[in-house]
Formats: sequence, C-alpha cells, structure tokens
Amino acid sequence: MATGAQTHSELWEQMIGFAGQELTNGYEEFVSRIHPEDLPRLEAAGTAYQQGLTPNFAADIRLRCKDGSWKWIATRGMIISRDASGRPLRMIGTHHDISQLKQAEQDLLNLNTELSEKSAMLQTTLANISQGILLLDTGKHIIGFNPQVCELLDVSAEFLVARPTLGQLSELQRNRGDFGPDGSLVAEAARSYAIGDGMGDPPPHYVRETPNGRLLEVKSKLLEDGSMVRTFADVTDYILAQKALQANEARWKLALESTGDGVWDLHVPTGEEYLSPGLLRMYGFEEGDLNPSINDRDKHTHPDDIERVQRDRQAHLDGLTTTYSNEHRVLCKDGSWKWVLSRGMVISRDAQGKPLRMIGTHTDISKRKAAETTIWQQAHFDTLTGLPNRRLMRERLAQEMKKCRRDGLQLALLFIDLDRFKEVNDTLGHDRGDLLLAEAARRISACLREVDTVARMGGDEFMVIVTELPQVADLAVVLNKLLTVLGAVFQLELDQVFISASIGVTVYPSDAQEIEDLLKNADQALYVAKGAGRNRYSFFTPALQEAAQWRAQLTRDLRNALTEQQLRVVYQPIVELSTGAIHKAEALVRWQHPVRGLISPGEFIPVAESSGLIVNLGEWVFQQAVNQVHTWRKTLHPQFQISINKSPVQFENPNPLDLPWIEQLRARGLCGECIVVEITEGLLLSSSEGVVEQLLTMSDDGIAVSLDDFGTGYSSLAYLQKFDIDFIKIDQSFVRQLVQGSTDLALCQAIIVMAHALGMKVIAEGIETENQRALLAAAGCDYGQGYLFSRPVPAADFERIRQHLIGTADQPDWSI
Repeated sequence: MATGAQTHSELWEQMIGFAGQELTNGYEEFVSRIHPEDLPRLEAAGTAYQQGLTPNFAADIRLRCKDGSWKWIATRGMIISRDASGRPLRMIGTHHDISQLKQAEQDLLNLNTELSEKSAMLQTTLANISQGILLLDTGKHIIGFNPQVCELLDVSAEFLVARPTLGQLSELQRNRGDFGPDGSLVAEAARSYAIGDGMGDPPPHYVRETPNGRLLEVKSKLLEDGSMVRTFADVTDYILAQKALQANEARWKLALESTGDGVWDLHVPTGEEYLSPGLLRMYGFEEGDLNPSINDRDKHTHPDDIERVQRDRQAHLDGLTTTYSNEHRVLCKDGSWKWVLSRGMVISRDAQGKPLRMIGTHTDISKRKAAETTIWQQAHFDTLTGLPNRRLMRERLAQEMKKCRRDGLQLALLFIDLDRFKEVNDTLGHDRGDLLLAEAARRISACLREVDTVARMGGDEFMVIVTELPQVADLAVVLNKLLTVLGAVFQLELDQVFISASIGVTVYPSDAQEIEDLLKNADQALYVAKGAGRNRYSFFTPALQEAAQWRAQLTRDLRNALTEQQLRVVYQPIVELSTGAIHKAEALVRWQHPVRGLISPGEFIPVAESSGLIVNLGEWVFQQAVNQVHTWRKTLHPQFQISINKSPVQFENPNPLDLPWIEQLRARGLCGECIVVEITEGLLLSSSEGVVEQLLTMSDDGIAVSLDDFGTGYSSLAYLQKFDIDFIKIDQSFVRQLVQGSTDLALCQAIIVMAHALGMKVIAEGIETENQRALLAAAGCDYGQGYLFSRPVPAADFERIRQHLIGTADQPDWSI
C-alpha cells in the first residue's frame, strides 16, 4: 500500500477498449483515466475503508476508454494483508461494468415528469421491492416513502405523511433508543450523523443497528435539484455471516463478499456441486430433487442465457476475471422462470494454477427485473393504444436516419391529426373517444409495413415513419389508404361515428437533416392540410417554412399591437328589416400594422387564438365596446345593443385576473342587456363544465347569446334549447346566392321558422343587394347585416350613417 504499485488484468484493459498489455503505468495510468468529478469520491472511499470507517471498500466511478468515451465502473475491494502494526500492505478488488445500470437509473430520474399519469403503477412497483425508500426535499423534509421503509424503521405511515424533517425522525428514534450500543457495527462517523439532528451532510453509505438487533445498510444520493433519495436495506444476514466467516477461514470471507439468498459450492475437476437449502427453496426444490452437478444446473438455465453463463464462468475459471457475476433466468420446479444474480469466485487452485473449488451465491432479482421492464414499457409505449410514444418514436427516427445516411436511402415522416375528434370526445364522452383512438391506431398500423413505425404523440395525433422509401411518389398509395380507412365508419359500441384525417408529410434527407427540423416541417405541412379543408394530405415545401416564419413574426408583432395602439374597433349596423331601425351593431377589430398596413382579421385572429393572445385581445375589444354602448345608450337609443365576438379560447382559458363581464358592466351602471355575446356552433359541443357554466351564467345575467354562422357547423336543436340561445345568425354562404325559388331561400325560410318556433330572433349576414333584403324580409327575418347597409366603420361614421338611414326610412337608400 505504501508504494502505491498497482497491476491490472488484461480483461480490465479490454473493458475500457484496449487489447491487453497496452497499459503498463499501473496506478498512474488508472488515476489518469478517472473522471475528474469522481476522483475525490474514490479517494474518500479508500481512506474511509482503510481507517475502518466503512465495512468494505466500494465506489462507482467513470473511466475514460481508449476511444475517449466514459464507462461507469463499480469498484469493490478489500485488504488482504497488513503489517505487524496493522497497517494495510495489500489490497485486491474488482471492476465491473455498470454503464447500463447507471443509464437505467438516469432514465428512472428523467421519467419523473413523464410518468405522472402512471404514478399508481410506479407506486405498486416501489411497494414490491425489498428496500425502504425516503425522498427528501432541499430542506430535508420527507416528501415521499414506500411501505417497506415504515417496516424497516418501525415508523408509522401517518408520521411520515405529515412531512417531518429528517431531524424530527432522528429525534423520534433517539427518544426510543433505536441506535445500537457502543461497539455495534455502526461506524462512528455514521453514528454521529444518525443520532444527531439529521441536518448535516450524511455519509453516502453506512450501516446502522436497530433495537431488535437488525442491521440496516443506509445509502444517500443527492439529486441535481437539491433533493435527496435515501434507501435502507436489511443486511443483517450478510454482515453477521461475514463476521462469522472472518473468524473461521479466509476463503469463506472472500466467498461471502457476494453473499445472496442461496449458496453454491462447485468442485471444478469433477463438476460436483453443493446447493444450499436456501438456494433449492428459491426455485421450489427440495434436497434430492436435483443431481448435485453443474451440468444438471445448466440444464435449468434459460436457453437464451446459457451460452453467456458458461462463457462468463469459464472466463473466471481461466483467470480472466477476478470475480464471476452473471444475471440469468433459472427454471423453477413449477415451470416458471426466475431471474437471479449469480456471483462467485475461485477460492483454491492446484500447483499448476488450475481451479479446484469455486463458491458463490444466487440472489433473486425477479422483482427488480420486472420493475425495470415495467418502467421501460411505461417510458416508451402509449398505454391506451400500445403504440410507441413520442420518446421511442424519436429514438427510432434517429436510428432510421442513421440507416438512411449509411445506405443512401430516404424516409418519410407523416404527422396525422384526426379531424373532429374533439367533437366526438365532447358529445359521446372520453370512453368513446378512447375506443376511437385505439381503433384508429389499429387501422393506421394495418396500412403500414413491419419495417415502418407508427407512434401516438398524444391526444389525437399520430406520427408515422415510412422507411426504406425508393421514390417519394410511392407515398401516394399509403397516404390515400390512410385517408380511406380513417374516413370509414367507426363503430363505438352502439354509436357510429365518422371522422377524417389530415396528414402532413416531410421527407428525409431532402427536406431537412435534423430531427427537430423534420418535426417542424411535418407540423407545418399538417397545418396546411387542415387549413385547406381537412381530409387530405400536404407535403412540406420551402414556402410552408416561409409561411410558418411569417406566422411567428405576426405573433410577435401582435403582442406589441395592443400596447402600441395599433388596434381599433369598428362597428357594423344591424338593421331591423321590418322598420329600418338601427338599435344594434356588431363590434369588430381591425389591425393597422405600422409596416404591413391593414392586416385582415382572417389572418391575425387565427394567430391570436393559436398563441393565446386572443384572451387579452378579446378583453380589450369588450372594454372598448362597453365604453361605446354606454355613450350610444345616452345619445342614440336607451336600448342600444352591441354584439361582441367571444372566441372558444376565451371560454376554455379565461384570464383569472379579468373581472366577469357582468361585474364590469354593473360598475359602469349598465345592465347585461346592453351587449350580445356571439359564439360559434362548435362551442356548444364542449363538455367542459367551465364553458357550460359561463354560457348559463350569461343567460342568468341578462346577457344575450347569438349563434354565429348558423348552418355551417354541427349543433343540434337540443343544444339550442339547453343554452337559451337568443339570436341565430344565418351564415352569408346561404345569403350570397339568394334568389326567388332557390334552395338557399328555402333553407333560410326553414331556419327562420324554426328559430321563431323556439323563441329566437334571426339575423342574416352578408346582405349585399336589395333583392336579398326583400326576400329575407318577406320570409320574416328579423334583422339584416351587410354591405348593403354599411361596411364596418369607426364610431363617428356609424353615427352619421345611422342618422342617414333613419332619415330615409320611408324610402331608404341602402347604397350609402
């Protein structure tokens, strides 16, 4: 130990990428390859072990491989000789590659935000592992635990649920005398922390004794956010057996460095093997059930694992590894398979160095393996459809892109969105919606080859990777098949539903080289497909990229438009057709951009809705309209009414800081009847309790509700009655071609008769000719709105136009 000389096996060199006998500098070479962040921890673990503060030497470190990459290594060791003064002279140990385990641990931490909806499954998994777990926040309050920790620490769940500090837990245990007497196996450094106030920095690894004589191994891990995970494992049998064997023979001490649930003892030359009763019970056997030979035990090893088991065992027998370690499956007596960790070492060799005796243990790791499988499944697959999720899709996309680069191929990325799915969810419920999603996933998968990948991205969105694509034109067959199968009827128990799909398509490598760019391209193409009427597909083009950039710039400009007073409200008269009176108007917003000029509402309103800016914009329009109706009720007519459009986004995501509209009206001395809220038919289909409550509250407050663009959506008479609709606005698409004897006129007449029968008034939009006005008036339509009367104009112009129209009511001149 004093000289610091260190030798390594050839297998150690091979572990980090060397051919063997390439590294000759011993300890200096070893230290130079340790990750800078891990070296202090390794030295501290070695010092603690040499000073007797820890029962064994153990540390997890990263070593730099020959190719420059880092590999996680578990280093374990022990002192095998000391001088007359008790100072250590020689220490031996092993290095074990634990990179996959460390990756699994990191994946588990990364899943914290992704697995909230699956926390029940995770809690079940935690409840089935043997270790006790405490989760502490940065203030060392206990914020999480599993049932095993209550049993191991003899603490009630009620106490831990109250979120005590670690100091309060230590105080409880100290008052009960939970800590072992002097001379127990608790190291002094660990004891001072364990029986203190619990507020210092805990040793990362120590052993403590409980009042009933059990020994707990305690490990602490500090997470990046300052919180901490502490685990407790009962290691009584291991440590007591270790101490007993230390008093007997050195070979048993070495064997029990890896003691587990069952012990095996192999006589190598003959192949005869002793299996302990505990090991036999692990697999459901009794003494005499198995032949005492290694060959018989190998017959009970899973066929997929046997080659690896024999290879690892032979490597150790040949002296290529210091210890033997292997995870494999063993056939139980009842025919089931059990995962075990087998560890062992050769403890004696003959004069020629041939192995004579090898001993080891089997540890049941079935629950750990099941937990790993469950966590991996949850992390990579969608629970509803069984399809890969967003995470696995990205991994497969990266693999397929790599394959395309290597083989000179191309692939297509398809972004599929189910049209009108929200209406199915809102009208039939989420159970039917889930059935539809599962069936849609099945239909999409049936259209693809085995080499392709379909994933559910969330909600009603799916992503498809069509790989090994010879020609882009070949996609047409797949795309049309997808549109056909998704447009066919969905039988959801007793309900039949029709939907469609919109598909955005981008191609690698011609459209983009990076995953994020491909995803953006597919999303932009999908946006175009939906905007073009849905039930179609659209390929990405550079023009789409320019359009997306334009929308992004428009969003940024719109954020400044309100504060810089670029927006203004204009008003369009709503004329009573029977008298020509004008006591109503619709408030509309206009945007005068300082550089681009007047921007159409058809361009910026969708941007405002998709970005959420519509909430503040709509509130501003409401306040401008309230100011105006307050004036016009004094100057024009005491019952003057202004209609205000309210987006579904405003209903779904209201700003909690905004006062309810009725309160703002009352603060100005106005009643609810002074405004009309215009909504679209789609809003009536919402199942959101908040939306329904807002609509019903408006009716109670006297605020009238007008249904805009009637006849273009999917609302039913039941919804019209449920929400007490006051006005129906006939969409201008029915008015535009209105002539005597036309189908459009018949539809308008039917809508008017139906509305009046339900106690509603009717407003016709888009009236541009005298003939249209006359036909609607003759049909009994209550109000009209359109360019025949006036375009939307500022308030001052509105007053002038209204005065002119009223002044010529006997012979109105609608041409103004």
